[in-house]
Amino acid sequence: MNKALVVQLTRFGDLVQTKRLVLTLQKRSLEVHLCVDKSLKSLASILYPEVVVHSIVAHGTGINDSGFNSVLSTNYDIFNTLKSINFSEIYNLNFSPMNYALSTLFDSAKVKGHKIVNGQPVKSRWFDLAFRLASERRNNINLVDYWSALSPDMLPASEVNPKAAPKGGGVGIVLAGRETRRSLPYDVLAPLVMSARSTNKCKKIFLLGSQAELELSRKLLTEFPPSVAADTVNLTGKTDWAELADTISSLDLVITPDTGTMHLAAHLGVPVLGFFLSSAWCTETGPYGVGHTIIQADIECSPCIESQPCYNHLKCLNSFKDSGTIRFVATRNVKYLPAGLTVFESDCDFLGTNFLLKAGKDGTGERRSRLRKFIACHLGLLDIGEYGPFSDIAEKFYKEKDWITA
Repeated sequence: MNKALVVQLTRFGDLVQTKRLVLTLQKRSLEVHLCVDKSLKSLASILYPEVVVHSIVAHGTGINDSGFNSVLSTNYDIFNTLKSINFSEIYNLNFSPMNYALSTLFDSAKVKGHKIVNGQPVKSRWFDLAFRLASERRNNINLVDYWSALSPDMLPASEVNPKAAPKGGGVGIVLAGRETRRSLPYDVLAPLVMSARSTNKCKKIFLLGSQAELELSRKLLTEFPPSVAADTVNLTGKTDWAELADTISSLDLVITPDTGTMHLAAHLGVPVLGFFLSSAWCTETGPYGVGHTIIQADIECSPCIESQPCYNHLKCLNSFKDSGTIRFVATRNVKYLPAGLTVFESDCDFLGTNFLLKAGKDGTGERRSRLRKFIACHLGLLDIGEYGPFSDIAEKFYKEKDWITA
């Protein structure tokens, strides 16, 4: 059996979002190996039980008391193991120094994604085009589909994650993500949680997060009425990967910002109610599959760049504070939705996961639809004779090297 290696050295959510690529390679009868950061090895085994997992120290979290000597020793051994395996295809998904170093272990002709060729960093032609397409972030494709499109014969998007459906165990609340501005403050989140809980027959609430959110969880609990607080289980900082997956798998709903836990819920077929603001934009990083709802902050500066200062005083947060948003979450009646918010629901189409307008305004929806068809024709998923031509899009995004070097 031919073997394929997927190198995914970024974070929790990115590992989950590699699923369509992994399943596609398995569908093509390849033995899939996955190289991840040491901190995510056990999670990778839970997500992908039929995959051979290799772990290296790619982030500071993997450095133990022995320091960098242990890092060098661990990584050297894994590098030698990987080099000794005759992989027919290598999918190198990130452009970190460690990813580039790993790519040099293999024949560059076998490496897809990011690699070093003659001492220079090079992107595959699809990644090169996709980087240009990302200049229109409101119309960008889902990260799951971006990675998966490196492989031919992609698994249909509808077969990646189960259709989301309540499981009967209550509501999970993800307190915060890694990017601070993407998360609602606890006093803004609390009334929205109460509103969502009012529509759920099972009143149990589970607070989810790492040790870093422990103080935030305590503050959130003080915002709940005593009767609700009594029905709340605070699991912040108390679950390992297996326990987190087990908890989420039993829930009716997960309320969350753009987080890895959100992607884990989608992986398990649990409905997501996502609050997206700041740099988070649902068409890029929303939950994958059918049956998830995103309330998206949509103002003139959305989506922003998290690493840059906000000069609008977090204007995108204002609509989440509006009482109309609380009423909308409880009733889903569009008359309550305030300006500055757009509601999308996830679905699957010819290209991957798409987000369909349910309430509010989607100023770029028509453009996004055309771009999706253009990309699908580029990838051979649709017939350009039927859906094209796309002369204006091609003139913007194609470069001479796309066909001169093909």
